[in-house]
Amino acid sequence: MIPQWLRSPSRAATTNPTKSPSHFSFSSFKDIDAILKEEEQQQVLYPQSPKRPSIFHRVKLSTTVLRAWSSSNRRPLTLPNADQRVVVYLTSLRVVRKTFEDCKTVRSILRGLNVPIDERDVSLDSSFLDELQGTIGRNKSFTLPLVFIGETYIGGAEEVKRLHECGELKKMIGGLPSVVGSSVCNLCEGLRFILCPQCNGSHKIYSEKTGFRSCADCNTNGLVRCPSCNPSGHRRISYPFS
Repeated sequence: MIPQWLRSPSRAATTNPTKSPSHFSFSSFKDIDAILKEEEQQQVLYPQSPKRPSIFHRVKLSTTVLRAWSSSNRRPLTLPNADQRVVVYLTSLRVVRKTFEDCKTVRSILRGLNVPIDERDVSLDSSFLDELQGTIGRNKSFTLPLVFIGETYIGGAEEVKRLHECGELKKMIGGLPSVVGSSVCNLCEGLRFILCPQCNGSHKIYSEKTGFRSCADCNTNGLVRCPSCNPSGHRRISYPFS
């Protein structure tokens, strides 16, 4: 029999192999360990269900967004009179495919949060474009969509998608009131605009004394903001509808 002190390290390693723990044993990793165990149980119980992004992937996304915000030296943008709701500037035109797809994606994400959303389509009303340029500066370029939450600028499509994927977006809208039921308005069917009831969308008013003149109640497209689904502070006019 070979004495213990003559045994080679390799032989000792093979006789008494050390098993690496499958989970963290330190108390500082207790929360991460619990999350990992929960994800493993979900995969065992529901093997066919789509796999969610791992905790490390979500932490990485959240860190990336927060680091980008902290390293930014730009003056934070604020939008007056936009508290208690989400304001998004977008376009429904398909002139630039990527811009249209980004606006569509952001609109879908925001509508799924069940909070008040003020959608300002610059292609339907040019006053929104003037309003936006007055906020960020007329000599500065920008790319739609642009999202504000409670008067504070959040970012564009990439920022919204990252915040939504890592769960931070839901935390940011936590203080906003909830919307009960469908977020699509029955009057305008989600377009946020209706035909002007004064000129029927022609943007022209006829008078026997003056002839034709431009309608003062609607925009150049003959549209007015929907009085049913838009905040009162941003309506051009408000008419009763039967």
